[in-house]
Amino acid sequence: MGRRTLLLIAALVVAALGTVLIFVYVTNADDRAQADAAPVDVLVATQQVAAGTNATDASNDGAFEIQTVPASAAPQGVLSDITIISDQVALAPIFPGQQILAQMFGPPGAAASGLSVPKDKLAMSVQLGDPERVAGFVAPGSDVTIFWTDNTDTMVIIPKVEVLATGATTLSTQVTTDQTGGSTTEEIPQTILTLETDQNQAQRIINGQANGALYFGLLGPGTTTRTGVITTPQDLRR
Repeated sequence: MGRRTLLLIAALVVAALGTVLIFVYVTNADDRAQADAAPVDVLVATQQVAAGTNATDASNDGAFEIQTVPASAAPQGVLSDITIISDQVALAPIFPGQQILAQMFGPPGAAASGLSVPKDKLAMSVQLGDPERVAGFVAPGSDVTIFWTDNTDTMVIIPKVEVLATGATTLSTQVTTDQTGGSTTEEIPQTILTLETDQNQAQRIINGQANGALYFGLLGPGTTTRTGVITTPQDLRR
């Protein structure tokens, strides 16, 4: 068998192997996309539930309903029924529209303060608009990374922090004036989110909000971010 024939056979084998690998990759990617888009049933609050309320009592009062959402929109720990929390109480206020997570509930008496804060940790709150809080997908129990920007520099200031509770969404009025003197009035939704932090993290968040804008990024399983990477307007032109 000639050298050219051997090279031709080798090239055909490599091409066939490459085709198989591409097919496997595309199939796996399609499976993952379908899994993320697959509908799942989740329990959602239809009315406010006060801290200390028994889950069964709240359910009997019609405070929960089943909704169907894409799997990618269902946070870790979300429930489809109250079976595992039936004898537990809400650890913090639950507001209409929130998906019900197992970690929102605990043994009777655990919600005496209205909020369960782990030992050696702080609970602090920030107020964010819809885009800054991942369009409302951030829920109690979510892990988020916190970005800070002053419109010149943008960076991660806290790689990972847990959301303890979310408050009600309110509307704030914002008036902007253009170059011609015309004004536009907008109603901006704002939501308070309470975080579990240590002292250093709390100080960074307070300073960041006082000197710029904060954005939350919702972390997926195994996702990590890192501090020290700064993006500037010059970087956007590269």
